[in-house]
Amino acid sequence: MYFLTSERVGFRHWREDDLELAMALWGNPEVTRLIDARTPLQPEQVRARLAEEITRRQRHGIQYWPIFLRTTGEHLGCCGLREKQPAAGVLEFGVHLRREAWGKGLASEAGRAAIAWGFRDGAARQLFAGHHPENDGSRRMLLKLGFRHTGDEFYPPTGLQHPSYLLTPAAAQPSPHATR
Repeated sequence: MYFLTSERVGFRHWREDDLELAMALWGNPEVTRLIDARTPLQPEQVRARLAEEITRRQRHGIQYWPIFLRTTGEHLGCCGLREKQPAAGVLEFGVHLRREAWGKGLASEAGRAAIAWGFRDGAARQLFAGHHPENDGSRRMLLKLGFRHTGDEFYPPTGLQHPSYLLTPAAAQPSPHATR
């Protein structure tokens, strides 16, 4: 079922029948309040987001993959990659977790697995990431994973300047449990 795993987290690809999971994630204003100024996202906006992730995989082989707790199958959120500057080998890294998964170290664990996949199978030369200026948890996670702050970048979905980061393979924290 999973194409990538860490000790506690399993990754699979989004499917068209995942609308209920997508609604529980991107339809939750607690999750989206720092990633999209349109919060709460309406059902048609969540449907469009899900379709975008499915199309991204078909076109580029990557997406913000849905992630699950391996012991129970509980949906945790999503974690993965998207195209940023493909010609330069730069992919964008991101994690969106459901509220019940916050504060358990799951974002960092899933992040290490997705980063390892990006540098190995995604052939990335660098990974880019950003976060809402008020999201200190994301800042701490990115620094823990080895990302280096490079400045601020305008992020259209929030209309704000977001702190931005880069990660190279040499600076990435190893993922001891990631398997394909």
